[in-house]
Amino acid sequence: MKDIINQIIIDGLNKLNIKYDEEIEVLTPKQKENGDYSSNIALKLARKLQKDPMNIANEIVVNISNDKINNIEIKKPGFINFFVKKDFLLENIKTVLSEKENYGHSNIGHNQKINIEFVSANPTGILHLGNARGGAYGDSLARIMRFCGYDVMEEYYINDAGNQINNLGESIKARYYELCGKDYPLPENGYHGKEIIAIAKEIYAKNKDTYLNKELDYYKELGIKTLMAKIIEDLKSYRINYDVFTSEAAISKKYSLLNIIDILKQNGYTYEADGAIWFKCSAIFDDKDHVLVKNDGTLTYLVPDIAYHYDKYNRGYNKMIDILGTDHHGYVARLKSSVKALGNDENKLEIKLLQLVRLINNGEVVKMSKRTGKSVTLKELIDEVGVNAARYYFSRYSLDTQMDFDLNLAKSKSNENPVYYISYAYARICSILKEHDYDEIPNKFTTINNEETYELLQKVYEFPEVVKSAALKELPHLIANYVYELANMFHAYYAKNRILTDDKKQTQENILVIKCIRYTIFNALNLIGVIPPEKM
Repeated sequence: MKDIINQIIIDGLNKLNIKYDEEIEVLTPKQKENGDYSSNIALKLARKLQKDPMNIANEIVVNISNDKINNIEIKKPGFINFFVKKDFLLENIKTVLSEKENYGHSNIGHNQKINIEFVSANPTGILHLGNARGGAYGDSLARIMRFCGYDVMEEYYINDAGNQINNLGESIKARYYELCGKDYPLPENGYHGKEIIAIAKEIYAKNKDTYLNKELDYYKELGIKTLMAKIIEDLKSYRINYDVFTSEAAISKKYSLLNIIDILKQNGYTYEADGAIWFKCSAIFDDKDHVLVKNDGTLTYLVPDIAYHYDKYNRGYNKMIDILGTDHHGYVARLKSSVKALGNDENKLEIKLLQLVRLINNGEVVKMSKRTGKSVTLKELIDEVGVNAARYYFSRYSLDTQMDFDLNLAKSKSNENPVYYISYAYARICSILKEHDYDEIPNKFTTINNEETYELLQKVYEFPEVVKSAALKELPHLIANYVYELANMFHAYYAKNRILTDDKKQTQENILVIKCIRYTIFNALNLIGVIPPEKM
């Protein structure tokens, strides 16, 4: 209908010989008295035409005629408000019931190849609360974009090389030596989590003290293998299934890292100073340069990351989206600089930073520290509140805002808990349909005539546009907020209207209406990784 309104306005402007090259905004007013749809086109044209926007609006309206419009009103300072006939809402019932789980699907992506890399936590511990937020965003965005016709690849980058992996191996070795009654210092930047101790205990249980002569590589490889298996298991429990896992070590073998540095050198973006090789990224996007090769000949962590993104570009994606923690904000400019310095289009790489999460329990902030082993893990969160609550709560906030995760609210069975509130609406509909389902769609709906039903159908009608907007703007929280509003409207509708009546035709039409709502709620929740229960 927005497209129809848009074309109606264009036709009116053409009759007035007015050219307008910008996008015409057609909005859904929050207040019903301002119509079903509204446009500010007259206000936009006022400066160009040097005329009063109210006069422009009147001229446009005079030149508008369409059988789908019931009434048009002009409101100061120049808004054109459209009241449309409700037939299109009733017709949309047929669309929803024919498309079912595909309702809201589109092909706006035209099969463009999109890579979304998220979580990518170092295999030095178990996933925690921040990973849960990044995971919910990344996977929800992937689901939404696929639903809109994009060819999406979900990727996990395994940082299985470098100093943090050395510290992992040393930490496991120190714990194993401790169990054997031997002294071995825990590194200063070692890992203290109980999962490290568990790996050491497993080595000791199988081998007692016979592995004291094992090289560090043994502990590193065992640590990576064990912790990555746990990470993947927890992610699957969180309803995230990656398409590809890419290893830092494998990338370093695929591309000689020194060759990558040579390309940067050939393109004029390196120099030597103080015995080190520097990346001249201040000449591109960064405000300072960064070391690539230290004066002792070792590479910095920036080099394999540059090679990894070089590999991504070679895979031919239309767009690559990296989701990183807010502590990486200084990393964005140097990474973008490296892409351009290697001769690639930096605009194809989009880096999103997820803000911090505070866990609230009984009104108090739960302190977290990964190094001391006192972090709240993803598994603990799932065990405490369930996957549905975790996925929904992390999806309902924009990624660039800090958020509090209230454990008590997430677990509560009350209308204050949005997950419970939405699930209850869905389960209530399923309960009715289990006893009173009806499939045959009439040629014409004749009993639907109350405002609550039309408002519900209007909300259902908006769903495909909300999905498109969430995909184009890369904002999964638009879906989370939409489905809450839809559930809220259903509860209000249910409180005022009888679905099962003495009139058979009216009952049948009511059943078809709530089936539309069920499909829409299910589809919306599925896009953010939530599976609603059919009974509560």
